[in-house]
Amino acid sequence: MAEYKGIKGFKVQYLSADPSNPIVGQTWYNSTSKNLKYTELQGGSWATGGGLTTARQEFAALGTQTAALAAGGEVNGSPYNSNLTEEYNGSSWTGGGALPTETGGINGCGTQTAAVAGGGEVIGVGVTNSSYEYNGTAWSPTNNLNTGRYRFGTAGTQTAGLFFGGYAGPGVQNATEEYDGNSWTNGNNMITARVSLWGDGIQTAAIAFGGGGPTGAATELYDGTSWTTSPASLNTPRGALAGAGTQTAAVAFGGNAPGSPPITTATEEYNGISWATSPASMSTARSALGGAGTQASALAFGGTDGTRQTATEEWTGPGPATKTITVS
Repeated sequence: MAEYKGIKGFKVQYLSADPSNPIVGQTWYNSTSKNLKYTELQGGSWATGGGLTTARQEFAALGTQTAALAAGGEVNGSPYNSNLTEEYNGSSWTGGGALPTETGGINGCGTQTAAVAGGGEVIGVGVTNSSYEYNGTAWSPTNNLNTGRYRFGTAGTQTAGLFFGGYAGPGVQNATEEYDGNSWTNGNNMITARVSLWGDGIQTAAIAFGGGGPTGAATELYDGTSWTTSPASLNTPRGALAGAGTQTAAVAFGGNAPGSPPITTATEEYNGISWATSPASMSTARSALGGAGTQASALAFGGTDGTRQTATEEWTGPGPATKTITVS
């Protein structure tokens, strides 16, 4: 004999509140709102966030979507290098402690309250190997990098950081350095020397992608000892891009790409095997921007489209979304 569910299907759940963690395909009736609802898989999307106080490009960018940090970089006016730091709380930017030196092309890693930043270019000095730590209030000098560099990639934390690639003055490089919270140690070189790349992950599981010139699509992975080339390449080759995430779950956005216009809004996601282009693009095309957060919850801020930007955008990655069934 046939069962009820085989003839009529399953009963719709009758709930007083939406489930806290619904699964894709789940359907229920909310008796409080008197709505029939379901969950579907929704693509990623960008939304406008609070703008930076100071327009800038080529700055240190790190942290999370709700606790990000922007420090240094190139700004409008003279001198064009800055020592200004800004902190994001998920809705707006406020001033933080100033860097000891006005520096462009600087980068860093860590969190809003425990970061390390260094390198860059100082007016009148050139490429620098200076390094600083941030405690959420102020920057203080720490031991110098072994190799001065700017426009390089980073990954990791304040006590386990990783700096790699960039421009060293005499040329583009592949040098890698590891930070232990006190000093810098040379690691094995990247396979391909590159500048204006992006990095994410941790010191023992990092990812590097993009870069200026013919390296603009290449992806490399670091295991704490050596770099290997990923068979996956960005679908849109680009340099001066930004990103967020981990070695197996990253997102890339913006940057300089071949074609016209040369500055892209394209967004791509990496799953540890391949890059996939998202249907969602940033609202503001820009390069030399900053990125922070995770693949599921990222932040894009600053940069340039020929004019330095204050624009901030918040990325929400693909995932379950609750929808209400309506009749029209």
